[in-house]
Amino acid sequence: MRKFDFQPGGRVVFGAGALAQLGALARELGGGRILLVTDPGLVRAGLVEKALRALPKKAATVFVFAEVEENPSTQHVERGTAFASAREPIDLIVGFGGGSAMDCAKGINFLLTNGGVMEDYWGIDKARRPMLPSLGVPTTAGTGSEAQSFALIAQEKTHQKMACGDKKARFRTVLLDPDLLASTPPPVCAAAGIDAISHALESYVTSARNPLSQMYAREAWRLLEQGFAPLVEDPQNAAARGQMLWGAHLAGAAIESSMLGAAHACANPLTARCGVAHGVAVGLMLPAVIRFNGDAAEPLYAGLWPADAGAAAPRLAARVEELKRAVRLPERLRECAVKKEELPELARLAATQWTAKFNPRPLPEGELLGLYEAAY
Repeated sequence: MRKFDFQPGGRVVFGAGALAQLGALARELGGGRILLVTDPGLVRAGLVEKALRALPKKAATVFVFAEVEENPSTQHVERGTAFASAREPIDLIVGFGGGSAMDCAKGINFLLTNGGVMEDYWGIDKARRPMLPSLGVPTTAGTGSEAQSFALIAQEKTHQKMACGDKKARFRTVLLDPDLLASTPPPVCAAAGIDAISHALESYVTSARNPLSQMYAREAWRLLEQGFAPLVEDPQNAAARGQMLWGAHLAGAAIESSMLGAAHACANPLTARCGVAHGVAVGLMLPAVIRFNGDAAEPLYAGLWPADAGAAAPRLAARVEELKRAVRLPERLRECAVKKEELPELARLAATQWTAKFNPRPLPEGELLGLYEAAY
């Protein structure tokens, strides 16, 4: 059995209607002047107002920073930090939304408490001073950011994604309310869901995997495989909402222990250079990566999708393709306006991605180009 060092996170509150507990949970964390970090879409959907109604009205003052966009950059974090600094002292940060809002909330926490710029925290455990208590409330079943100590923030000019990790940045409390998924548009639900599926399937086989991360990833895959298509088809499906939200959280917890692999290494340049949404980009690459990893990870894949000897990887890849078709996600890079002549440059950029080094099969640049060609 592999060696590992497991440091569990904080409290997790799960259940339909659990958003009503937001005020009580904020009080437990000492929230008197609260910064709520979210995005404009959730304001328009009325979910931010619903969250505000759940927060304590007399005992707390809440400031809403709602300027987060998809794939948050250093600029978003700096704007949020300036917003919070003008309203200090902030004593609690709430990340409310998808992975972008939660990552931005963590980024703001770094800068508000430790100063500097996000590049100062690129890597692991770079914060020298304590950070504010924080509370994560996901409104999509996707990134699992609420279960992780990392903030993924893109450099504004280069679009390079920086993984800024520190245990002090982890949410002290996570509130998982499946009812918050009911208003998610099907395309957003599909992109978020395939991202969560990729987290489960990649974290299960990485070179950094351990028994605990595999336990999380295995259960995440079971839940996500069952709930994905039903939720995209009918967001009112309460059972599927619960399966997807809990599955995405477990997959995020698996990443915290085991990192990711080639699908994410290839997806990040597709987002930065070609404008392909992150979840869609990961979904485009995942089947090719599973097939590529078969030689190195076949026995592991058999633990997720039992098959005859040598058939687990191709059958698992085929199942992912079946799930994508069921929710009408694109199947080939060419469907997303990616040009074939761009593939060598994408492979060069993918080779620089942090997650590439955790793939179970080595990833020289030529192999990365082959993955893009297989997905094209």
